[in-house]
Amino acid sequence: METLIKKGAEAEIYLSEWMGRKVIIKKRVRKNYRIKEIDEELRKQRTKKESLLMSGARKAGASVPIIYDVDLSEMKITMQYVEGKRIKDCIDDMDGKEQKKVCKKIGEGIASIHKSGIVHGDITTSNLILYKDRIYFIDFGLGEKSSEREKQGVDLHLLMEAFKAAHENEELFNWVFDAYGKNFEWADEVRKKVREIAERGRYMVRE
Repeated sequence: METLIKKGAEAEIYLSEWMGRKVIIKKRVRKNYRIKEIDEELRKQRTKKESLLMSGARKAGASVPIIYDVDLSEMKITMQYVEGKRIKDCIDDMDGKEQKKVCKKIGEGIASIHKSGIVHGDITTSNLILYKDRIYFIDFGLGEKSSEREKQGVDLHLLMEAFKAAHENEELFNWVFDAYGKNFEWADEVRKKVREIAERGRYMVRE
């Protein structure tokens, strides 16, 4: 039995069982405004790409749900259900020492993903899950293969904005970036990009 737990613009997320395991099934939904053949090809490509990105990030050392099955005819990925809590929901309840430890793991995970030539595309506190002392990265639907510093900067900038918007401790992003910098040799260039992106955003707001 499948239970719909989230409905997004591109996909529906179901909680289900697969070979006795509790799993998440991500199904890319049909878009009626697109020509049927084009829609099917797009959904197939995006399903395949996301599964490859997840596998690549996992091989690189980041904690990512295990993929059990990819069905390109149904445009769905069956993956491990991670039992933990979203960082969005738990980080404000931690003391400073715990927060620092969690942020260190987030920074190390992002460094692993970037070193493998992958950008996540949507690193927010909703897409990071704390489970058994590990940080799991979920939802690679906007990710891509790229080593561009600009795109890596966008990954970090998204997280910085997520921390600013919803979380109290102003040190959170600094702790993430400190760990990222110790594990990624191009971190200084990425930091410059983060600043440039932030400045562009401020300029657009002023305009």
